[in-house]
Amino acid sequence: MNATERLLAEDNPDLTTTLAATPERARPTIERAGVTPVGDRVSPALAAQIEKACNRVAPLWPLDRFVAVNPFHGLVDQRFEEAAATLRRIADARMYMPRGWYAEQIENGRITDEDLREAARRCGCDASPADLRRAAAAEQRAPAGGVPLLTALVDERDADDWSSFVVERISHHCAAYFDMGQATWKRPWEGMTLFASWRRFAALDYSLTMMGQDAMRARVAALPKSPRACIEAAICRLGIPTQAALDYMHAALLDVGGWAAWTRLLRWEKELAGDQDDHIVELLAIRLAWDVLVYEHKATPLLSRRWRRVCIDLGRGRVSTDANAEGETDADASVEHVLLTALELAYQRRLIGALNGLRDQPGDGQAPADPRPKVQAAFCIDVRSEIIRRAFETVCPRGETRGFAGFFGLPIAHVPFGATAPRPHLPVLLTPAYQVCSQIHGADPHEAETVMAIQRRRAGLAKSWKAFKMGASSCFSFVEAAGLLLYAPKILADSFGWSRPVAAPDDLRLDEVTEGRIGPTIDAPHHGACAHHEPAHHEAPAGIPEAERLGLAEGILRAMSMTEGFARLVLLVGHGSTVVNNPHAAGLDCGACGGMTGEVSARLCAMLLNDPAVRRALAARGIEIPDDTWFLGALHDTCTDEVRLYDTDRLSSDYAEELAELRSWLRQAGELTRLQRAARLGLEGQSLAAVTANVRRRSRDWSQVRPEWALAGCAAFIAAPRGRTRGLDLAGRAFLHDYDWRADADFRVLELIMTAPMVVAGWINLQYYGSTTDNRRFGSGNKVLHNVVGGAIGVLEGNAGDLRVGLPIQSVHDGKRWMHEPMRLSVFLEAPQRAIDDVAARHDLVRQMLDNAWLHLFQIDETGAIRQRRPGGGWRDTAVAA
Repeated sequence: MNATERLLAEDNPDLTTTLAATPERARPTIERAGVTPVGDRVSPALAAQIEKACNRVAPLWPLDRFVAVNPFHGLVDQRFEEAAATLRRIADARMYMPRGWYAEQIENGRITDEDLREAARRCGCDASPADLRRAAAAEQRAPAGGVPLLTALVDERDADDWSSFVVERISHHCAAYFDMGQATWKRPWEGMTLFASWRRFAALDYSLTMMGQDAMRARVAALPKSPRACIEAAICRLGIPTQAALDYMHAALLDVGGWAAWTRLLRWEKELAGDQDDHIVELLAIRLAWDVLVYEHKATPLLSRRWRRVCIDLGRGRVSTDANAEGETDADASVEHVLLTALELAYQRRLIGALNGLRDQPGDGQAPADPRPKVQAAFCIDVRSEIIRRAFETVCPRGETRGFAGFFGLPIAHVPFGATAPRPHLPVLLTPAYQVCSQIHGADPHEAETVMAIQRRRAGLAKSWKAFKMGASSCFSFVEAAGLLLYAPKILADSFGWSRPVAAPDDLRLDEVTEGRIGPTIDAPHHGACAHHEPAHHEAPAGIPEAERLGLAEGILRAMSMTEGFARLVLLVGHGSTVVNNPHAAGLDCGACGGMTGEVSARLCAMLLNDPAVRRALAARGIEIPDDTWFLGALHDTCTDEVRLYDTDRLSSDYAEELAELRSWLRQAGELTRLQRAARLGLEGQSLAAVTANVRRRSRDWSQVRPEWALAGCAAFIAAPRGRTRGLDLAGRAFLHDYDWRADADFRVLELIMTAPMVVAGWINLQYYGSTTDNRRFGSGNKVLHNVVGGAIGVLEGNAGDLRVGLPIQSVHDGKRWMHEPMRLSVFLEAPQRAIDDVAARHDLVRQMLDNAWLHLFQIDETGAIRQRRPGGGWRDTAVAA
């Protein structure tokens, strides 16, 4: 042990033991450059801690398929309040709203004394409602400081902001390394790992001249070449006690939390394919290596003594670098947990009261009996569909609506017309089983190839134009010589709404007739680019094989609880959002379709269910679809609330009158929906025409930061027959999934609902939750300042800093008040308790989310009575007054 290590190890026997047991080669020091360990072998205990730290991070999907994810996913093995304490201790992250916000809810009557009393009882708190009201109104103590990283300690004594500098350098390197096409130059580290490329270029980074270029090069060269060995060396070099290593590594990853989330996604996707990925381990090694580099650069006896005290505190479970600081205590957090629980009880009380009230009405809330519905429309379970479903049932009382996941049960990856790569159109928890393509229907091979060639030329010209505009030698001359001249008319047209600044995602820029003939097909393509396209997944065949169509169709219909009583027209309605100049636009589209619109899934499902061979085979299995029933794909634009119908040219003239009537109902339903949404958009009191014009303008306005509110406000998930909720105004806050357990003999459908839609809805709810309670940590900040990184990886807030995760502040706040109420999802399932418990017992993720109170689960029985599942198991009655 050298002199510096002895100084660090004083009064810290754990550290002394660690250093003594560590091979000399794994301990780089100020006095001696370390020798790189052989391979990537570390102690089993540290290897397990590294994996645990990496798995505490939730993945982040790229902008072109941005989907909701639970930002606390890596902590679902802890109870909700324990995870809140962990994040507060590690990173000063908040999972509760400020006390004053809860005080406002108490003052305005949303939270009653009875809610406070029941919440205190459930949380094991002996405070009275008066005590809780005073606690909510009292000034809150300063939050805990989190685990102090070495760079943060240096910042206390140094004028340079080393913490921000380190994050910036790591972020710049990751943005360049993971670039998805934004850069037009060749990457010199092609074929190198993230860690290896960083070691090469960190030694040549001239922004580090303050550290001494030669010294920096020597220090980087002294680092172990393997990431795990570098992590072990850094832990030993910094003197992190064994019992604090996990927390320190977790804090280090959260310091570059956006890139940690991105690298966690790379691991997630590999794990789905049965493989493994170590980019996140390499990122952790880079962040810890920076601590070592900064420490060696700034090493002084004073810093060593200060850091030694921090290590001792970490070993004793303390995290504050200031011995006199009063951090937030467990008692403070428990009060906030009681206040959150009271808010949730208040919402559940109102919702259960409404469900009970509907049950007591004549007819049990069911639609008027009719031998055959006038029309049937299956919408996505998305909360925005709840409003338009209710509006459609209002204008068409003899119609019937259903709720189903927006990918309509089709596990596909889709290659758009003219594209060269497939895009998954299913929940991120699943893997595509089929690869389908869009073609020109009714075209001969020559016509198909001609139009495809036109699209390829356009794509090539666009790429060349982009390369010219962004090239190092041409970008400045382009702006000065041609930029204003060429773009002034476009800037004026875009600003005054005369044109669309960004083409709609489905705009192929073809003539209207040709574009109308382009669509997906369930058959394997015989011509065009798709016919020669390499499948994205080895097990994913091109098209949907005829031998597998029957099983797929039967599974879809049974999962939709649609096996009889078919109308003449059955609408399958996906959804998407038409907005411009919005990097997070995919987050407004369908999460069940992997951040894509639901158009492809709806059209393919209709095509599958209209297949005569499939129908004949279904009849043999007890599902008889009348010959005059026709399925139509459609798309609900959640920004304008207009519904577009597809493939209507395939309908016979016998349906002309019904089709015209259907279009009228959809138009009226859209008008009612826009009027209900008007208040939240600040358009209340305006005429229908004015509201419609304003909503359409917002969708085309490149400067609009809130084109729609998406899923803000989501609070409940209900899987039951529509009769349980028909007629209720759920305010666009509930995911509605139709489900009839009586038709689900083996409860396979219930299992699908609980393991996919319910989990995804919980993820959406928790993404909005985290983006509201702590937007700095779990959100993406101010969208006005966003700059896209790496083509589609994500955004920076400004031109530096970490990659941002979660939702922009404009998605949850209107500038005056919060538009999302952060509370855990309340799930209502109409199914037997034993079946629900059996599903939970078989699936770890579902069980963890239920047992650890990441969501609340209620069961509805045949009579409509409601019981709640306790965290950890068991059921209790819900005697909740309306």
